Amino acid sequence: MRVQEIMTSNVKSCRPEENLAAAAGLMWDHNCGVLPVVDEAGRVKGMITDRDIAIAVATRGRLASEITVGEVMSERVVSCTLDEDIKFALEKMGQERVRRLPVINRDGLLQGILSLDDAAIHAQESKRGHLPELSYEDVVNTYKAICERPAVAKAAEA
Repeated sequence: MRVQEIMTSNVKSCRPEENLAAAAGLMWDHNCGVLPVVDEAGRVKGMITDRDIAIAVATRGRLASEITVGEVMSERVVSCTLDEDIKFALEKMGQERVRRLPVINRDGLLQGILSLDDAAIHAQESKRGHLPELSYEDVVNTYKAICERPAVAKAAEA
């Protein structure tokens, strides 16, 4: 199974120069918690989450309309491609501890987004003698890897 088979393709995005109020409005209107941040050509330059917006507004002493997306966005982007195998993409999510991957084409242009939710919706139960292309176990293992505390945090607690 390929990423393009299950990704969300009608994805909203924003630009770095837009303000947080506009980005939050897009998230509200389209019921999403993340927006890819793209340049004028549509290449992904970052990601911004509803959490990023909430924390920025709460800690900077400025209105959401006064803070740009570029000030807050994560510039570290982990992405996948349209033809990437879904299990490889899930493995990437687990390793990088992210719930969503922007999907790009060969030119780096935004094509959609793959979320852990997309994977859960398309997963199937493994039955005796039948292993689906995407199993519930694949999704749960990815979620577990995302949620697992890093080794450094575990060592500090010991």
